[in-house]
Amino acid sequence: MNFKDSVVIVTGAGNGIGRGVALGYANEGAKVVVADIDREAAEATLNLINSTYGDGLFIETDVRDPKQITHLMDETIRIYGKINILINNAGVSRFKSVYELSVEEWDDVLNINLRGNFLCAREAAKYIRRNDSGGAIVNIASTRAFMSEKDSEAYAATKGGIYALTHALAMSLQDDHILVNSISPGWIETGDYSSLRNIDHKQHPSKRVGKPEDVARACLFLTNPMNDFITGENLIVDGGMTRKMIYEH
Repeated sequence: MNFKDSVVIVTGAGNGIGRGVALGYANEGAKVVVADIDREAAEATLNLINSTYGDGLFIETDVRDPKQITHLMDETIRIYGKINILINNAGVSRFKSVYELSVEEWDDVLNINLRGNFLCAREAAKYIRRNDSGGAIVNIASTRAFMSEKDSEAYAATKGGIYALTHALAMSLQDDHILVNSISPGWIETGDYSSLRNIDHKQHPSKRVGKPEDVARACLFLTNPMNDFITGENLIVDGGMTRKMIYEH
C-alpha cells in the first residue's frame, strides 16, 4: 500500500486508536492532518509524524462545534489543496448508571460521537468529491454497536448510529465516488500493553488483545483504491470476541 501524496484527516488523533491510525498513514507516505481538541496530545502525535515519517499538520478541532469542523476542512484545503481520506475517530464514553446519566451527558456523547461524525463526513465530502478519483471515509464504530455491558446506553447508541450512518452515507455519496465504511474495534489496549494479564489475551480467539495498529491496518485496507468494491460495510476488528459463545459451566 502506498498513500504517498494522499491527504488524510484523522479526528481524535491525539491519543489511542486515532494516534495509531495517524502514524499508520504517515508511515505509508500520506500527508496527515491531526485533528483533536487536546492540543498537547495532538502536538505529541504531530511530533512523531514529523520526526519519523515526514509531513503532518495539527488543526485544533472540537467536533461538537460545526464551525470548527468547517474550519478543519477549509484549512486542510488551504494548506494541502485536497482531501482524499477522512477517518472519523473522535469519540468519548460515559459509562454511568441509566438512572444517573443526565440529559446533558447524553447529549454531549451524541454530539461528539454521532453528530460530529456526520458533520465531519458531510463537510469532508464536499471537497473529496472534487477529486477525479473520489476518495474514502472510514467511521470508527465499536463492537458495542452489537453487544453491551451495563451502563453503556449513550455510547452504545452512538456506535449503533455510526453503523447505520455508514451505510446511509455510502448510498448518498456513491455518485461522488466516495467509499464509506466503518470499523468496529473490540478491546484495543491503548495503555501499557505489557501490563495485561494472560487471561486478557487467552480469552480472545486470536489469543491476544488488540493494538491501535490493528485498527490502522484495517483503515489502510478499506481506503486502498484497489479495494474500491467495498463500501457500506462494517469490519469487526476484535480478535473474534463477538463470535464467541460464552456460557458458565
